[in-house]
Amino acid sequence: MYALGIDTSHLFLLIVLMNDDGVVDHVQLDCFKQQSEYIIGEMDALLKRNDLSIKQITDIVITRGPGSYTGVRIAMTVAKVLGSITGKNVHTLSTLQLYGGKADCYVLMDARAKRVYVGRYWDGKALQDDQIFFNEEMREIVDDENNLCFGDLHLFGREDRYEHLAENFFDLKENWQKVEDIDRLAPEYLKSRKEYLK
Repeated sequence: MYALGIDTSHLFLLIVLMNDDGVVDHVQLDCFKQQSEYIIGEMDALLKRNDLSIKQITDIVITRGPGSYTGVRIAMTVAKVLGSITGKNVHTLSTLQLYGGKADCYVLMDARAKRVYVGRYWDGKALQDDQIFFNEEMREIVDDENNLCFGDLHLFGREDRYEHLAENFFDLKENWQKVEDIDRLAPEYLKSRKEYLK
């Protein structure tokens, strides 16, 4: 099995090539709002330097959000094309789940307007649904040294922390959610879920 993991939901263009044993190769570019300009070229280069073609890829796993409205849709569009035209299996992960990996942690991502997307994860599993809060509502949790936090920590006066994203795609394989109907695949936009707004 060869699989591609793709995340374009936030700051990075992340493309991860995996086989049954783990991560084979990856590219991670810091190109916020420019992922669409690079994704096809970088994917092609990644495959070529590993002597593979897209025909040898059996599975695609993407992040479904939350994140940038446009960014989430970039990877999703690629996955929809490959899934519908070439018949590849498509899977999804929460963006926050990917950023947290297998850690016992909180993941925080800038949702703009002084708000933050928040995920609470342990061993790759959600301890609560991804939600959206005002930044100040999360400050006590971030400031508590007993809490491991990943993501956009500059919102709280700390250094941002994004670790092992490529490896996380493979480590979370048991959590990949297979898409049964590619035509109904849609991004996860928490901004539209008013029950989470405080």
